[in-house]
Amino acid sequence: MNITRENVDALNAVVKVDIAKEDYSDKVEKILSDYRKTANIPGFRKGHVPMGMVKKQYGKAVLVDEVNKLLQDALNKYLTEEKLDVLGQPLPKQQDNIDWNGDGFTFEFELGLAPEFEVKLKSKKPITHYHIIADDKMINEQVENMQKQYGKLVPEQEVQKESEITGTFVNEERDIENKVTLTLDKFKGKATAKNFIGAKVGDTIELKTKGLYEDDHELMHALKLSHDEVHGLDILVTFTISEINKRELADLDQELFDKLFGKDVVKTVSELKEKIKEDAEKQFVQQSDQKLLNDVTEYLVENTKFDLPAEFLTKWLQTAGENEMDIEQAKEEYEKSEKSLRYQLIEGKLIEENDIKVTMEDIKGHARKMIKAQMAQFGQMNPSDKELDDIAARVLSNQDEARRISEQLISQKLLELYKEKANIKEKELSYEKFVKEVYGDK
Repeated sequence: MNITRENVDALNAVVKVDIAKEDYSDKVEKILSDYRKTANIPGFRKGHVPMGMVKKQYGKAVLVDEVNKLLQDALNKYLTEEKLDVLGQPLPKQQDNIDWNGDGFTFEFELGLAPEFEVKLKSKKPITHYHIIADDKMINEQVENMQKQYGKLVPEQEVQKESEITGTFVNEERDIENKVTLTLDKFKGKATAKNFIGAKVGDTIELKTKGLYEDDHELMHALKLSHDEVHGLDILVTFTISEINKRELADLDQELFDKLFGKDVVKTVSELKEKIKEDAEKQFVQQSDQKLLNDVTEYLVENTKFDLPAEFLTKWLQTAGENEMDIEQAKEEYEKSEKSLRYQLIEGKLIEENDIKVTMEDIKGHARKMIKAQMAQFGQMNPSDKELDDIAARVLSNQDEARRISEQLISQKLLELYKEKANIKEKELSYEKFVKEVYGDK
């Protein structure tokens, strides 16, 4: 067997594999001999079928199968030994007339080669890493929400601004009849809320569904309809009030603190606010880090320039999935996935150059932490090492879950690399200002 490679250009190559008769003949003969021993052909005793008949019936199929196996093994070995960094998989060049009666065969494969490029983490313009804080306004709102959650309902004679109103939405034509509890602050327009002020139990209010709420999800809940049913819905509905209540805030006392955080964990209002701030800012770190990861990724993709073997990858995509694509579908798919492919190559280079690794011990340790945190949510604060190890073993027996954890750890290590080596500037602001700056006034 002989394998040669011709580089078409920096991103494309053709590998030629010459297979001689001596590479496969012994194996084919052995398989056919084994077939002869077990073949059931009418008119012949088992094991006494003439070899010529066995070859005539099975010879070509066995030959094709063995040559294909030999070809794949040789090609994989060659790519490994030559340390070729290929994209996709080798594509066999079209061969219409293979003479399977010949003494040897030649096959050619197209290769798409990974480009050479340099990754520069230091951007000219610094990338912002947000330090999000829980300000007094947010903390006070959270305290009030907790008081509302554990407060008691007091019946009211008529609807006030802060009332909780229970009633039924009805539209007979659309077969809508849904009982809900709502508050006036959820409505989009002030005019709608005004319609309720002063209303009493038994009163019916007519409402337009268009513009009733800020988004479709609120309307879906109110009318108990699907997203498709409420999208663009413009009808009249009635809301008949059956109950009006005022939620009296719970006292900020030890009973409430114990309900929220466990016995004696928090003892004063100051400690309560500090605990809310601490818990909120832990969550903000995750959001801030994810934003930084996204921004650095975007910067790297936009500023790390290299060419890709686009024509080869488009052809490869035609046959790579479960369903074959035509050329136009493959082009569209390539355009959609090109950015992702570019980042995969950049990420791979950063991992290699910075010797970023994730061991099985790392994965097990991360799984144990996740499991311990989940058990704590259900009151199991001190699981034994054996319990954690047993559950982790079951979780990691699922290859998809093990791979997901591995990818999480790689992302964490890349984030640490970015914080250390990228051009980062820190910016402190409240969560409300962070949302406005990053996502706009939505």
